[in-house]
Amino acid sequence: MKIVVIGGSGLIGSNVVSRLQRKGHDVFAASPKTGVNALTGEGLADVLAGAQIVVDVANAPNFEDHAVLEFFQTAGRNLLAAEANAGVRHHIALSVVGADRLPQSGYLRAKLAQEALIKTAAIPYTILRSCQFFEFAGSIAQSATNGRTIRLPIALMQPVASDDVSALLARIAGVAPLNLTVEIGGPELIGMDDFVRRFLQSQSDQRQVIGDPQAQYFGTALDNGSLTPGRNPHTGAITFDAWLNRALAAA
Repeated sequence: MKIVVIGGSGLIGSNVVSRLQRKGHDVFAASPKTGVNALTGEGLADVLAGAQIVVDVANAPNFEDHAVLEFFQTAGRNLLAAEANAGVRHHIALSVVGADRLPQSGYLRAKLAQEALIKTAAIPYTILRSCQFFEFAGSIAQSATNGRTIRLPIALMQPVASDDVSALLARIAGVAPLNLTVEIGGPELIGMDDFVRRFLQSQSDQRQVIGDPQAQYFGTALDNGSLTPGRNPHTGAITFDAWLNRALAAA
């Protein structure tokens, strides 16, 4: 079976490609590096010829509100049109838990617009909304750093290992389209401040993390339901402590 992974050279995409190849599929890692650009449409028709499944995990290069919306809408339209012409039978897309609950976030508004395009297209689909990856802890810390202090929300989140997300995407590619949205989170609920604090401690980073109920996450106020999945989500197997230990060992 031919499967095209859009964004196939990134953190999630490269993992999904490897997993699908090990299952014996004919997999193409599509990205600007391999001559495929969903934003411009370059290379889409050629790479999708004969493809049965597309896994879209591409991300915007610019998170500014207008730019990120333009990316997901334009790339989404180009990709879905090319898939329709090629006869693709299953469109799988990665989105974000909370995309429909945080309209103040330009990025999440853009992901919601991408989801709407998928749902109104004629191609059978499955959307996987993921909680924040463990790998995002460092960037969350950096975004809230002021000198040696990091001020973050105390709202609960359910972060997940990117490896667990990749594994689920690969499994979804092996079953019939669900024509609905499913979610995945990690095995542990944790306050955002504690999530970053534990990460920094594992790195011997001496910055002080302050939990502040009024602090915002990339300009957005949070509560305990903002970044946590709804009922019956998929749950990753890798704990945050296990991921930290693995990352420390690799370093």
